[in-house]
Formats: sequence, C-alpha cells, structure tokens
Amino acid sequence: MIKIEHLVKNYGSNCAVDDISFEVKKGEIVGLLGPNGAGKSTTMNILTGYLSATSGSVSVAGLDVLDNPLEAKKHIGYLPEQPPLYLDMTVEEYLIFNYNLKGCKLNRTRHLEEICDVVKIRDVYKRVIKNLSKGYRQRVGIAQALIGSPEVIIFDEPTVGLDPKQIIEVRNLLRNLGKDHTVILSTHILQEVQAVCDRIVIINKGKIVADELTENITRAVENNRRFSLKICGPQKEVLNMLRSKPGVVYAEVMPQRDGDAYCYTVESEVGVDIRKSLFYTLAEKNWPLVGMEALGMSLEDIFIAIVDQSAPKNRYERRERVRSGKGHSETQREIAKTLMDNAGKKQGGEYSALFGEEADKDSK
Repeated sequence: MIKIEHLVKNYGSNCAVDDISFEVKKGEIVGLLGPNGAGKSTTMNILTGYLSATSGSVSVAGLDVLDNPLEAKKHIGYLPEQPPLYLDMTVEEYLIFNYNLKGCKLNRTRHLEEICDVVKIRDVYKRVIKNLSKGYRQRVGIAQALIGSPEVIIFDEPTVGLDPKQIIEVRNLLRNLGKDHTVILSTHILQEVQAVCDRIVIINKGKIVADELTENITRAVENNRRFSLKICGPQKEVLNMLRSKPGVVYAEVMPQRDGDAYCYTVESEVGVDIRKSLFYTLAEKNWPLVGMEALGMSLEDIFIAIVDQSAPKNRYERRERVRSGKGHSETQREIAKTLMDNAGKKQGGEYSALFGEEADKDSK
C-alpha cells in the first residue's frame, strides 16, 4: 500500500532524511518513532505530498506521490500534530467543507453521521469549534482525516490533549481502522505503540535504525543483559563495586529492600556475562547474594539502546556517565519529563515518553 524507496531530503547542507526505504502493507498499523529532529515529520510530509523529496520515490496505492500528487492524496487521510481547524465554523460546517473539498462521493449525511459516531462528537456537532475543549478539537481533527474512507491514514500525535478515557477510545479506533485501512502512527507515548501498532520503524539522524514487528523489537538490541540483584552489604560500597566492575555499563540501587538486602539493577556490556565474576567478588567481600533475576527490556530501554547503537560515541559517553554515578534512570526521567511537556499535558501519570530536546543534549 505504501512504498518508500531510497528517500532523501536535504535542506541545504543538512540531510534530514538519508536514503531510507520501507514498505507498509494493507491493513498494517506502523509506529514511526525516533528522537526530535530524526526525520519523522519530514518523511510524513513527503508521504502526504506536502514536501518534495531531493531524490527517491514514494508511492501510495501504486500512485507516485511526487509525480501524481493529486490522485495519490485521494487515498490519504492525514491528521497533523496541530489539527487544521477553522475555529469560527461549527463542527457540522467544517466536516461538510472537508467533504466537499475532498470531492467525496459517499452519501454525505450518512457518511458524516457514521464518522461522528466513531469519534464520538455527535453531541457537539452543532457547536462552534472555538468553543470546544482541546480534546474535542482533536476528535474533530481525526474526523476530517476519516472523511472519504481513505485507504491510508496518517496520524501525528493523535492523542495529544485527550484524557485517559478518550485515549483508550482512540486506541480502539486505531485498531479498528487497521482492519480496513493502512495506518501510520507517529507518537511519543510508548504504551500507545505497544497497544496499537503491529510494527515499529525507528528513525535516528535521518536513517532507519530498526524495523521490526512490535513483539520482536527486542531483536534490534543484541544480547543486552540486565539483572535485578539482592545483596546483603553496605549499600554505598556495594554500588561502587558494581559500577567499577569490568563489563558493567549501568548500576543503580532500587528503593525496595528485602530484609537486610538492598536491591540493585545492573546492566552488562553486549556479549559480556558478569554473573560468575560478580559471584566470586561478592563472596570475597562476604556480601551474600540472596537473589538474581534476569530482566526484560522496557520499550524505553530498547529505544535508548537502539539510538545508542546507531552512535558508538554515545555508548562510550553513556558508560562513563554511569561509572561517574549518573545512571540512565536519571536520564530517562529527564527525557520523559521533557517529552511530557512537548506533548502538552501529562496523561494522568499513566504514560511515559522517551525522546526530546534534553535527550539530544544528553547524547551529544
């Protein structure tokens, strides 16, 4: 349904999109993720025909977007991060305007009623858009993207400004749309990706650094090893030992305790098994190891690891930060706070975000 081949976009000497290629099949829901400035929005703008490409090709439903933009756009519904609303119109006037603008041939009354029922805006159908809450405005923006039942629907941060109940409703909507439409979703809300997307494409510095099914995304991180440890011993001395241990890139003490044992999270370098040497070191110091558990990686950890892998210098600096006492748990909190601010509103404390300007600064 969507085919992108060797796409390049340059802004002067800056390469925003650097020779990327991927396909999206009919009925597939794909999450497009990456740090700010990675090239996501540029890729989506080219895909919708808003921007031209420096080189490469983009096709939708077999139509080249660059050579035949008007015909290709008939197959696309698009919701940008800021919904394109006319605030002085009523919801009804705005949707009719978009219906006429798209040259839709479906029965207008029935079609718009169906869309209003899907996005749950029937109760504000006669109201002026400027008098609506941000959440309702977002829903009206989603409604305009669905007019004409386009084969491809592109959403850029579709749940910004919605409350938790509305977010769940939009997630269900996206899943249902995936049965009959091809959907591309750009978002910073990681749970949204896990709950909705069939596949994840991660872009960093204009290049695709991961393209995996959602359930297989951990394959993009080679043999990363993380453990939860329970150790009886002086907390500060144990933590300093863990951080200075060869092969350890991250160590942090956790708030929970198990009797007289403190809990620690430890991450080793790729391909390095620290378990035996750690056991012998603890035995020599007479610090009993009363528990060890291998940990799976969260989506946040996977994204950070993938971006780090795409920039070797970052991995070295990250290791040095950890050994100096600045673990990536602190970094993740800063990144999450920044992205929550970018999203405009914290979603009830339930959702976490990953990338932002602070992340870029931290990785440099």
